[in-house]
Amino acid sequence: MKPKSTSTFPCGVAAVALAGWILLCFGAAVPGAWFMPGEWYASLVKPQWNPPGWYFAPVWSALYVMMAVAAWRVWQRGGWRAQRRPLGFFLVQLVLNALWTPLFFGGHEMGLALAEMILLWLAIVGTVRAFWSVNRMAAWLLVPYLAWVSFAAFLNFTLWRLNA
Repeated sequence: MKPKSTSTFPCGVAAVALAGWILLCFGAAVPGAWFMPGEWYASLVKPQWNPPGWYFAPVWSALYVMMAVAAWRVWQRGGWRAQRRPLGFFLVQLVLNALWTPLFFGGHEMGLALAEMILLWLAIVGTVRAFWSVNRMAAWLLVPYLAWVSFAAFLNFTLWRLNA
């Protein structure tokens, strides 16, 4: 018996779409190149548990790939027309993801960045819930991202309090 395909698209189209989702997700990292931590961040009082700077690039790279695969898996279930709501949630959280770096590192607005990160966290939760009804593996792929943003929000809060 032949296994049932979960995609409504030919293999070549699906592969190009996956590449597109990967590029889109890594696009959220572009503001990070414009607003590097720099001297301001180096001068902040930090908690002992603050991760070293080298840690962030590999973590975010893995998260962006998982996010892309998650969105792609949902997209495969009928494309944008069929999955407008869950993919809309995904795009909202991706925009919020990209906005945090300019607020925190560019504007040095730790309190505003924290408020924005709370909105990001809520948007990720909404995305996980929306993905769950379409493809449970896609939802599970976002759980490490949610965990990392939870940690990052606590770090943002701690930095804000230590340096107020």
